[in-house]
Amino acid sequence: MEEYRTQQRNRRTQSQSIRNTGDHIYNDVEYDDDVSTRMPSSARRYQSLPDIRMETGRRRSDELPNTDQRYYATGNTRQSRAVIPPRRTATQTGLPAVETGRQRNIYTDDIQPLGRQKPVSSGQGFKFHWLVFVGIAMLIMIIGWVAFTALGTWWQTTQDDWHYGRPRTFQTDAVVGHNDSATNPSHFMAMNLNRHAVIIELPGGDATKARIFNGPILIGPGQDLAPVTLSFQDVNGDGLLDMIINVQDAHFVFINGGGTFHPARPG
Repeated sequence: MEEYRTQQRNRRTQSQSIRNTGDHIYNDVEYDDDVSTRMPSSARRYQSLPDIRMETGRRRSDELPNTDQRYYATGNTRQSRAVIPPRRTATQTGLPAVETGRQRNIYTDDIQPLGRQKPVSSGQGFKFHWLVFVGIAMLIMIIGWVAFTALGTWWQTTQDDWHYGRPRTFQTDAVVGHNDSATNPSHFMAMNLNRHAVIIELPGGDATKARIFNGPILIGPGQDLAPVTLSFQDVNGDGLLDMIINVQDAHFVFINGGGTFHPARPG
């Protein structure tokens, strides 16, 4: 009994499967005529063109026959569709790379509002007036004059130190008729002693008969180091040599008379 039931069940299952298979085939054929379904990606087949560069003497890619086809299979049928060839620019190589992710820095200082001018920096477009150069030249001349004067004063003082010492002392001999002669002239010394001109006479070279004459008082800057010198000349024409005291550009006359010297009177 059990074997009979099993056989009946198997027969029923086989008949049902045969009926379903026939209906499925019929439905597939009917839908293939109306709507084409997209085949799975795993079933696609491609035939791509080689990468052709646009060069002179070579065949352009757009002139080659379009052999790229895609085949779609649904059920028992297979359909083909022509694929649009790639663009001409897609096959070109050697194009420069462009960075699209990096943005250009924009500086707002370069953007000036309408009607306003960008201020000129101090190092550009600045010109000096001609009077500035004249002033600079005059300043240089003044500084040079002061420096040259100071240098001349220093050099003159140094020479006086070598010749006259400190205090400034001058010595000379002369025959003035005061118990002297050509073999025994009178000896004279002139000194600048604290701005006082002092003259010492040794008649005939005899120190026991020395005479002191007070000369002028020296007033002015630097007169404490001015040397005092003596010269002898007949000023009044009496045949006797008179004594002249020289301090730089000033001259003071002492008249020779009565065996001595005395300051000259006006006139």
